[in-house]
Amino acid sequence: MIRLRGVTRCFDLGGQRVMGLDAVDLDIAAGEYVAVMGPSGSGKSTLLNVLGLLDAPDAGEYWLKDEATGRLDEALRAELRSRWIGFVFQSYHLIPRLTALENIELPMLLAGIEPSERRRRSGALVERLGLGDRVQHRPAELSGGQRQRVAIARAMVMQPALLLADEPTGNLDSRSGAEVVALLE
Repeated sequence: MIRLRGVTRCFDLGGQRVMGLDAVDLDIAAGEYVAVMGPSGSGKSTLLNVLGLLDAPDAGEYWLKDEATGRLDEALRAELRSRWIGFVFQSYHLIPRLTALENIELPMLLAGIEPSERRRRSGALVERLGLGDRVQHRPAELSGGQRQRVAIARAMVMQPALLLADEPTGNLDSRSGAEVVALLE
């Protein structure tokens, strides 16, 4: 499903060149569950951004589902993201003015999915993730664990082949963190 060969990503920070990824080779098969661990600044988020087609590598090759991604323009990268990739961000990235349900349904709305199908998919996830009584609340009215479950539901609602989670338990207490890990698994 994922194949990286010699992937390098550099940044200019304060006039200094910083190596985010240095000639990374990686293979991840469909259905595989992979945790990327390391200290702060070691390139974990950079790797996730490359895998999620949010950033392009400076060098090397990345194949997603046997499609070389290096020559894709931003429109095609966005299309692949919407079809194949779900993101769970550490800081949730929920839209404050939308309800929990509207945040969950947003990717389907953007993809042009009919309202009845949006309701069917989001309803199933809302129940599965224990959000039934919170769907009409805005993010500021939800606990950290509830916000993270909304973010997980939003990431899963398009039924992606690849689910990327960047420190999904980093802002949660240990009980909420354990619940989030169980949901992701």
